[in-house]
Amino acid sequence: MSVDSSAAIVGVDVGGTFTDVVAVRDGQIHVAKVPTIYGNTESAVLDGARELGVSDITHFNHASTHGLNAVLTRNLPKIGFLTTNGHRDILDIGRTWRPQEGLTDPTWRRSFGDADRPIIERYLRRGVRERVTADGLVMTALDEADARAQLELLARCNVEGVAICLLNAYINPVHEELLRELAHEILGDVPVSVSSEVSPLAKEFARASTTVIDVLMKLIYTEYARRLNAGLRAQNFTGQLNFADCAAELLPVEVAMHKPFRIVFAGPAAGTMASSHYGKLIDATNLLCCDVGGTSSDISVVVDGDPFVLTTFELEHDLVVNALSNEISSIGAGGGSLVTVNAFGELKVGPGSAGADPGPACYGQGGTQPTMTDACLLIGILDPDGFASGKRLDSDLALDSFASLTSGLDIDARVGQAFAIGVNNIAEGVTNIAVKHGLDPRDFSLMAFGAAGPMLLPAALDLVNAKEVVVPPNPGLFSAVGLTSTDLVYSAVASSYTLLDGNAVDHINGLYERMESELRKQLPDDAEGVTFSRTYDGRLVGQTWETPLVEVPSGKLDKESIAAMIANFHTVYASRSGSAFEMMPVQGVSFRVSARLETPKVTYQDAPQRAAGAVLEGEDITLRYLYGEDVTATAYRRTDLSVDDEIAGPAVIREDTSTTFIPRGQVGRLGRLGEIRIRKA
Repeated sequence: MSVDSSAAIVGVDVGGTFTDVVAVRDGQIHVAKVPTIYGNTESAVLDGARELGVSDITHFNHASTHGLNAVLTRNLPKIGFLTTNGHRDILDIGRTWRPQEGLTDPTWRRSFGDADRPIIERYLRRGVRERVTADGLVMTALDEADARAQLELLARCNVEGVAICLLNAYINPVHEELLRELAHEILGDVPVSVSSEVSPLAKEFARASTTVIDVLMKLIYTEYARRLNAGLRAQNFTGQLNFADCAAELLPVEVAMHKPFRIVFAGPAAGTMASSHYGKLIDATNLLCCDVGGTSSDISVVVDGDPFVLTTFELEHDLVVNALSNEISSIGAGGGSLVTVNAFGELKVGPGSAGADPGPACYGQGGTQPTMTDACLLIGILDPDGFASGKRLDSDLALDSFASLTSGLDIDARVGQAFAIGVNNIAEGVTNIAVKHGLDPRDFSLMAFGAAGPMLLPAALDLVNAKEVVVPPNPGLFSAVGLTSTDLVYSAVASSYTLLDGNAVDHINGLYERMESELRKQLPDDAEGVTFSRTYDGRLVGQTWETPLVEVPSGKLDKESIAAMIANFHTVYASRSGSAFEMMPVQGVSFRVSARLETPKVTYQDAPQRAAGAVLEGEDITLRYLYGEDVTATAYRRTDLSVDDEIAGPAVIREDTSTTFIPRGQVGRLGRLGEIRIRKA
């Protein structure tokens, strides 16, 4: 592998269990996998950086699930929330939506509500007397005495930060700005986020929840980023430290820390970006991407080379963040998924996981329940002496874990069915995503990555009915590689309900000119080749929800430009809904602009050619429990493969961070850029 220029780059994906570090330099990719240390996550990043060296690195690109995990586990700092009087319970009410499984369950409770695990306790959510109308007029001036009283109460409660979200503040932020000044006066130098800056969009709950997440991420990441930057500089790093956002696009650290809500979901998004970039290079631009780790499978879609991008996403059901993000769905299916027996005596796989501690039974760390990893070890897919760069797996402990199940099935059936059920769970998740988007899996390749993806997804090929499985190089660290496959992107957004007609020209021009001017101030002084792009979120007049990311012409807009915006809306609307209503007027709701600054990226050299007369050699292994009888298969090292090598299943291909399993009836071929492409024989 090499980069587009002489620049050397690093991608880091900080996970809950391991921190993956990838350095690309001198035509080679170098990797390090370091255990993540809870409470001191930057130390793992610095250890990986030290192992690979950073003195020549020009771009150090970082993504983390640390903030996401803090929200999910409620290991959060204490913060306060100020809103318009009478609306303090907006964070508890949410959007009042229930998931499908909760529609008929009278005991169902929203995960972040007061009856369960609130992000902010109710006594820390305060109303202040003020009111701004929907058109931005001040109906009731901010009661400063009341505001001081509420802030003084929060001070006595020792809050570490404050989120401020007032009704209609995205139209007129005057009261939020006054409240911020008072907050700093009374509470001192604590993080304060106001919705009119963080997320100046309509719909109060999404704006409020985004502002709350922003304050929490400031408290979680600001000091972390400072320590990380200082630690890298101590290792003679002189380049640019960047953080990835939820669409896996990069932000300079100082820009990211200004609105850190944008980085809360960066880790999973990086895998989709890696798939998009690599897929274009191997002419596989329609992808069902599946990142299979120890606990979950993160599934996403790439169509015509581009990921599906959302304007909002959920951290939990109905806990909304207003940020551009790659659309990713997670299911509880991975290498660590637990095998259990339900009340009817049937085997069940997942969604529970053994995690990293104690881990699968075969790890010998105290786990006693069987997992998919234990099943793959007993089947013979995993090498007990060569797992995860040399970790020793204990087959006897794995066998004991399956024997301990209370089941009428014999051991052969328990292991074989556990593998089949786990694979079926992943296949069902992938199929559901394809159906949701109206996609035909026969037109798509399955991109298999994560440590367990290449091990499980080929067995799901017939179930999904995709045309092939693609296993990229270094699949166990592919998300980190994705951080070397993206650009720096600065963005801005503003809401303004605007009927799209000839009278809207001056207003929309003003919005875009103002936002583009703000972005130019953020760009580096030496920035060259910056590309500005515009979109808007629109709706048919009378609708509640918007169609996002409709293309807007560049330059100064005129009546013809507005007509193009309307035509573009109807095209996107029809592609998303299958219906067109071109006789209906269109209303713009949110207007967006981005500035893209291209950065060095990883590219891929051709795979090696086999020397004349040389023969690919493998090792015979035995597969059990899959085919009703023991079957002889062949195991290969991925480093021994050459371009156009064909491997007929059943076969196993081993490498340091992953294992690829090719079932019977399938054939794997090494592609030009080192990818393994697996198809039906």
